[in-house]
Amino acid sequence: MRRAAFALLAAAALPGGCGGANESAPVDAPAKGPPPMPAPITLASRPDAGPGERLFLEKCAMCHGPGGMGTGLLARRVEEPLLEKRKDLTADYVTQAARMGIGNMPAIPRGEVSDAQMAQIAGYLAPGSAQ
Repeated sequence: MRRAAFALLAAAALPGGCGGANESAPVDAPAKGPPPMPAPITLASRPDAGPGERLFLEKCAMCHGPGGMGTGLLARRVEEPLLEKRKDLTADYVTQAARMGIGNMPAIPRGEVSDAQMAQIAGYLAPGSAQ
């Protein structure tokens, strides 16, 4: 009698036996993974962009946009808003950070972004600050 009870319990504990773990899992369970990437920020998504914002979208948003490795990566570590929404930046700081590089951001040479273009980008990111 004891052997029969033990055999019955052992069979129930095996996968595929009575009450096995596979029976409780839904058959069509969705695969888990990272959330989908946000839509990229493009000139088409901001048709009313001014000259500084247009240059930012063209030259900077590929990294600093929501799907990039700029402030998107930084936002996971600190509670600061996206670069475009920061209120504590000055145009001089933006220009210096862009020309010299900061953290993982590489330096942006004048051959890639002219001084006039940089001034427009800095003015967009730091409106109201004197340069």
